[in-house]
Amino acid sequence: MKYVSILAALGLACAALLAYADPADAPAATAHAHAHGLKALDKNGDGLISRDEAQAAPRLAKNFDAIDANHDGQLSKEELRAHMKQKRAEHWKKLDTDGDGRISKAEAQANAPRLAQRFDQLDANGDGYLTPEELRAAFHERHRGQ
Repeated sequence: MKYVSILAALGLACAALLAYADPADAPAATAHAHAHGLKALDKNGDGLISRDEAQAAPRLAKNFDAIDANHDGQLSKEELRAHMKQKRAEHWKKLDTDGDGRISKAEAQANAPRLAQRFDQLDANGDGYLTPEELRAAFHERHRGQ
């Protein structure tokens, strides 16, 4: 049960980050995980991920051409950040169907059932909406001290 709770929390945290947060706003734990993951993939230590190096991460390999904006056969940190920023914006748009910059309980129930389950907990000011700031705060709170 604890394992399921941890996975659900990580899913919500990822949703929050994917939904809106800028890389500069990402929590230290997430930035560390990203950096560690990239270093692990960058076998030759050149600071770039080649197509061959990306094969160790199937999702990265699958999306390699879409991420490689300058089509040089290498993925830079900047290209990865830009791709993630785009994906977060797309995800937020799917959740925020009325485009008002916040997620209502109805939007969460329709588009993110796991988020809807914790909606009242995450709605820090009790106004019936989740904002990017509330999602980031919840993520920070959940991962404090890790």
